[in-house]
Amino acid sequence: MVEVLQNLTNLQYIDNRIDELKRLRGDLPEEILDIETEITRLETRIKRTNAELKDLTVEKSSLELEIKDADALVEKYEEQQLSVRNNREYDALTKEIEAQKIIKDSAQSRLEEIALQTVEMEASIEENQAKLDETKQLLKDKKDNLDQLIESTKKEEEELLNKREEAAKNLEARYLRSYERLRKGLHNGMAVVAMERGSSHGMMLPPQVQVDVRRKNKIIFDENSGRIVVDPSFFDEARKMLKLG
Repeated sequence: MVEVLQNLTNLQYIDNRIDELKRLRGDLPEEILDIETEITRLETRIKRTNAELKDLTVEKSSLELEIKDADALVEKYEEQQLSVRNNREYDALTKEIEAQKIIKDSAQSRLEEIALQTVEMEASIEENQAKLDETKQLLKDKKDNLDQLIESTKKEEEELLNKREEAAKNLEARYLRSYERLRKGLHNGMAVVAMERGSSHGMMLPPQVQVDVRRKNKIIFDENSGRIVVDPSFFDEARKMLKLG
């Protein structure tokens, strides 16, 4: 049983260091994903605004042509008014002139709206492009930081994973399954802890449990946290054997 307890402690000792390396990276991977999402959002917004701006440009050209046509017709009808033979023809031409002027006024009014919208959209594109450039630079910086952290810990992590694989092989399948299940159920991954001054993870253990832990002849579970409690000498031995950090 001493060997089983030592192997469990070795595995926990290795996992502690792997967890420590992951903490060094912090929230960088999640931050990078968030930044990439923001970049996609900004790019989509700029693309959509550019498309709307293009539509406005097409509409502007159409309205300008409409005004030109209306002016030509007004000029034509006014010339025709000079040679009409009766009031009925004159009035009919007057109505046509008024209709074309309404068309022109409406087109001009819309052109003014388009001019304002264009200014707003161009400002929006400029603002979002600036944000996009800034966000892309932030992404580059975050990725560089993550790459540096990964590179600086890559060798150690590879060694740790190899040692973890060896430590796992030294455990019987049932003990390994129990360890993995217990570790996954704990927020800090501490499935095996050392008894310190009669306590486990800050909680005092009953006297008989303390005695059982010191005897090292069976696996002891802390009733409060569910963790496996071992004599601190197991962690001392793990430190000597594995020489991590």
